[in-house]
Amino acid sequence: MATVVRMPSVLAGATEAAIASWLVAPGDTVTVGTPLAELETEKALVEYAAEEAGVVGRLVLAVGDAGGIGDPIAVLVSPAETDADIDAALGQPPAVVTPAAPPPSAVFAAPASNGRIFASPLVRKVAGEKGVDLAAITGTGPNGRIVRRDLERFLAAHPAAPAPAPVPSPAAAPVASTRLIPHTPMRRAIARRLTESKATVPHFYLTTECVVDDLLALRGQVNEASPVKVSVNDFVIMAVAAAFGDVPEANVTWSDEGLIAHDGVDISIAVATDGGLVTPVLRSVDGKRLSGIAREAQDLAARARGKRLHAHEIEGGTFSISNLGMYGTLEFSAIINPPQSGILAVGAARQQPVVIDGSLAAATVMRCTLSVDHRAIDGALAARWLAAFTTRLQHPLTTLI
Repeated sequence: MATVVRMPSVLAGATEAAIASWLVAPGDTVTVGTPLAELETEKALVEYAAEEAGVVGRLVLAVGDAGGIGDPIAVLVSPAETDADIDAALGQPPAVVTPAAPPPSAVFAAPASNGRIFASPLVRKVAGEKGVDLAAITGTGPNGRIVRRDLERFLAAHPAAPAPAPVPSPAAAPVASTRLIPHTPMRRAIARRLTESKATVPHFYLTTECVVDDLLALRGQVNEASPVKVSVNDFVIMAVAAAFGDVPEANVTWSDEGLIAHDGVDISIAVATDGGLVTPVLRSVDGKRLSGIAREAQDLAARARGKRLHAHEIEGGTFSISNLGMYGTLEFSAIINPPQSGILAVGAARQQPVVIDGSLAAATVMRCTLSVDHRAIDGALAARWLAAFTTRLQHPLTTLI
């Protein structure tokens, strides 16, 4: 009997995912555990493996198409089963009569239908470019959705007539061209989560200036002996963990039932990728050495940019760090990543005049802004934590002892 493969819930909180790539093709035989597809979720690319054995009878969603959790994405069959069995498994009527093709005038450049048409963003984009009225296409996707396969079949059966050459209008003013870039699931998720955060989490902000000349000197010494290159951000991560050790009552997150106190420090590090911001998590930072933090952070960042993170590596986290100093940004405020209670925004380290023991001197200063969830942490507690962080960062040897 044909088996419908449905979009899995591969990431907590995700409501949909897109097919990034198919790892099988119709006719391939798969066993339990055979990788079927790479699914693009809100924050990562996740490989999905077969949960049953069979032969791939049909790929319901094309590469780039998105589907909700539970929607059909493929059908597995036995060797004796046919397209009719696949249609029956998907709840679709068998295609026994091919309707007469509408005249070209009704197909191309036809007025838009008043009814709602279900189609993927990619299909709508291509149809718009080809001048195809989607109302003339019968969808074979879930709930009659028009997928790329339907559009390709339609275009093959109805080749477009060459468009007449446009007549230039000397009086017409030049019009700037535009193009639509469809939202990816990751971009939609970022928009949704950040909007929810700003709308529901009462943010307040505290800024500190850290003199980091000692840190930069120590970093140079460490990198002469370390098997892995250590960045300024690695010292920031260590200082954050040490500050939570100094002020453990700040290591909490909000819930409707009460404050959740965390024994360890799991830090989400913001990584900019082509698709948007990804926040892989460094676990138990308070128990790691500096070189271990550097090695793990580099690995997570590289795999985040390559969309090769696993779901468990981007879930959880008790605190976040976002560093834009490498872009020359001096200071900024970041949006909290719920359900966390805080995020530290790190700016560039720049030389500037400072007063030391009553005398003017030049020092390398780095501004850091702490965004705090006021429901979980009050101003005085946040100020104590930020002071502890500043002390740790300005005296980096204390985080290594």
